[in-house]
Amino acid sequence: MKLQLIIATLLCLSGITLLFLGFWIPPQGEIDPSVLVAFGETSTFAGALFGVDYKYKRKIEN
Repeated sequence: MKLQLIIATLLCLSGITLLFLGFWIPPQGEIDPSVLVAFGETSTFAGALFGVDYKYKRKIEN
């Protein structure tokens, strides 16, 4: 259960970081900002799903 919380936190933080980097980093070759934004949104969504699942599993246990 603790591993799931750690993964959810890391996914949310990395997704949010990539979202902001997509706006501030000019394209310097191969990675377009739209790719960074799309991956950031996906990671944030996955992290949120992990977090919601963790919350309800913990609520059921208690």
